[in-house]
Amino acid sequence: MKAIGYRAAGAIDRPDALEDIELARPTPSGRDILVEVDAISVNPVDTKVRKGANPEAGQWKVLGWDAVGKVVEVGPDARDFKPGDEVFYAGSLIRPGANSQFHLVDERIVGKKPASLSNAEAAAMPLTAITAWEMLFDRLDIRKPVAGAANAIVIIGGAGGVGSIAIQLVRALTDVTVIATASRPETQDWVRALGAHHVIDHSRPIAEQVAALGIGAPAFVFSTTGTDHHLKEIIELIAPQGRFGLIDDPQSLDVVGFKRKAVSIHWELMFTRSIFETADMGEQGRLLNDVSRLIDEGKIRTTVTETLSPINADNLRKAHAAIESGRTRGKVVLEGF
Repeated sequence: MKAIGYRAAGAIDRPDALEDIELARPTPSGRDILVEVDAISVNPVDTKVRKGANPEAGQWKVLGWDAVGKVVEVGPDARDFKPGDEVFYAGSLIRPGANSQFHLVDERIVGKKPASLSNAEAAAMPLTAITAWEMLFDRLDIRKPVAGAANAIVIIGGAGGVGSIAIQLVRALTDVTVIATASRPETQDWVRALGAHHVIDHSRPIAEQVAALGIGAPAFVFSTTGTDHHLKEIIELIAPQGRFGLIDDPQSLDVVGFKRKAVSIHWELMFTRSIFETADMGEQGRLLNDVSRLIDEGKIRTTVTETLSPINADNLRKAHAAIESGRTRGKVVLEGF
């Protein structure tokens, strides 16, 4: 089968950073299903792994943690899907990725593809939707108010892949006020179109801008990027007993400033359930089905902003470079081998 992989971690500007390769088609066992991949998307995790993780000697490292396709085979213990089903999912960080024609995935972390979306549109959704959902409802628990705080959430990096779906989930499922940050006219327009009630510029001090809104100190802050840069501002703006969550990877994070306000701190990694095969691993499949339903009901929409075709090393290198530029809006998708 066709696939894209690499043998040596490093920068994207090398011909061998990502290469077109041929691999054996895998066979499902246990609760795995084998998916024929129609579309994929690229996330920051792809670029981080490519830069820092080498495969075993003589092996290829295949990335890709967003996929849409059709089930072609199922393992002997699979019970949720059958051949011909259209699915979408993000996969597992500790297994080969989905940048291949055929891909094995545990059915418990798979959802039914939204019927109203094309393959490319659906491929933009799984990883970011799972990340945003788990942060908003499992970690920050935004449906539970904070006494005396403004029923509001600040989403730092609102125009990115996770921010773009987080805004929509908050609007579709809660009455929480959304304050999204974006620093360029085009990204500010994007987050407004997704439903943000207020937009502020994270290239300027954000605490002052939040205070100027006159709604009070927000109960929640969700930082998707630049957490170490914005930390002092977050400590200043968040309400006492508020809840703060982050998903990026600052080299260090001095959280002592949160103590005086008794702020709880939550770190989200959507791969945790699949890495450790937690008892609630199936929650990811269920929440993806909820996301699929919300999409088909017209309550949330795809966040794809660029589609490249076909799925090959050249286009995948372009997508990685775009992600690393830090200037993308929404999601970059590749479609068709």
